[in-house]
Amino acid sequence: MGVTVNGASKAYPFDALVRHSPIIDDVGGIPILLVLGDDKRSVRAYERVVDGRKLEFFVKPHVAELSLADAETGSTWSFAGSAIKGALTGRQLKKVAVLNDYWFDWKAYHPQTAVYELGAR
Repeated sequence: MGVTVNGASKAYPFDALVRHSPIIDDVGGIPILLVLGDDKRSVRAYERVVDGRKLEFFVKPHVAELSLADAETGSTWSFAGSAIKGALTGRQLKKVAVLNDYWFDWKAYHPQTAVYELGAR
């Protein structure tokens, strides 16, 4: 999975997403969130800033459908990047384009790409 933000590119090995979703990171100076869907194939990426405030996200445990919460307000967020419960209800995270690509192809078009390492920030 690859993203490009503010002219900076970063590749995320799919295995890292499977083991560590959601991934909280910064690319091109922009705080981002990558999350793997319930189907274990769909990936979404968002800027994780609301009203100039950087949010940290975690998966809510013991729920039937994927649900995220932000540490700052405790609001509940859907896979679609929408706040569905809590102080930020009705807010929407800005989408970041994510490309599912083969490593050799991504690297050819993004030679200066960084690569996410599990646990490294």
